Amino acid sequence: MNVTGNDIVDLDARAVRGTVGLVAGIGPADLARPTPCGQWTLAELLTHMTAQHDGFAAAAAGEGGDLARWQPLARTGASAAGLVQAYTAAAEGVIEAFGADGVLDREFELAEFAMMPRFPAAQAISFHLVDYVVHGWDVARSLGLPYQPEPDLLAATLPVAQAVPDGDLRAQGLVPFAPRIPVAGDAGVLDQILGLLGRSPAWPD
Repeated sequence: MNVTGNDIVDLDARAVRGTVGLVAGIGPADLARPTPCGQWTLAELLTHMTAQHDGFAAAAAGEGGDLARWQPLARTGASAAGLVQAYTAAAEGVIEAFGADGVLDREFELAEFAMMPRFPAAQAISFHLVDYVVHGWDVARSLGLPYQPEPDLLAATLPVAQAVPDGDLRAQGLVPFAPRIPVAGDAGVLDQILGLLGRSPAWPD
């Protein structure tokens, strides 16, 4: 699949909007649910996702080198409605930031990528894309909801997932994914992406 920078912006926006639809149904009883993301509860995952949107939006505006822009805000005791509202606002903010005039001509500084913090805009947005395709699955699986992104969105995400370094870098925490998990040879594209990024498609089994 030949994907241009403009395609990545559009695909990313679709992935993010998909997560907004999933998150909208989160209620108070859901916040303590387990997720496929290590030991994070759904509330903790949602807070992380919100912070990442804010960090990438800052990077699009030339302010991604400030690590503080990537840090989750303290939301201890926040209501489900408050977390959902914060997430929705952050999602809208990053979509707007990526769609701004001239963004694709910029270089993004991603402070969380200590080993190599600067990337061409389209590549940085592809990192965001893979995160939110997978985080959409995380949220859906936590809530017990169906999740199947469109084929073109998955086709664009697979090579990004394949390019994420594995091995010692993940074991040392230098890449924000668990070690790869083998999946069946006839696995669908979504399951391939999940396995490449350390998720078991069968979670929580």
